[in-house]
Amino acid sequence: MNVASPFWYPFENGATRGMRGIEGGIILEDEQHDEGARITWEDGCLRAACAISVVVYGWAGHTRFFDDEATAKQAYDDMKIALHGVLVLLPKHVDDLIVVEKIDAAIADFLMRFP
Repeated sequence: MNVASPFWYPFENGATRGMRGIEGGIILEDEQHDEGARITWEDGCLRAACAISVVVYGWAGHTRFFDDEATAKQAYDDMKIALHGVLVLLPKHVDDLIVVEKIDAAIADFLMRFP
């Protein structure tokens, strides 16, 4: 199943599973993080076999496409772990510019790791 974490929980209590997602596939997994992110895995998408979409609320959105479910599953788990490293940097106060620079760098690193 998924990487167990107290920070990730089913989006809308799991009600979105089985629904059609933004990439045209059926949502297999859809989770939200306590610190402000969502990750969604779809199967049978319009552009590829699978898609994983990530949103860091107020900061970034990113979608990856995969040809097979096994690769997508591994990427989903890896991305959840990597996202936690970005989310812990989110400022509690918007005016913390030093933290904003670190977040921008962490997001850039995440996008390089998961193109």
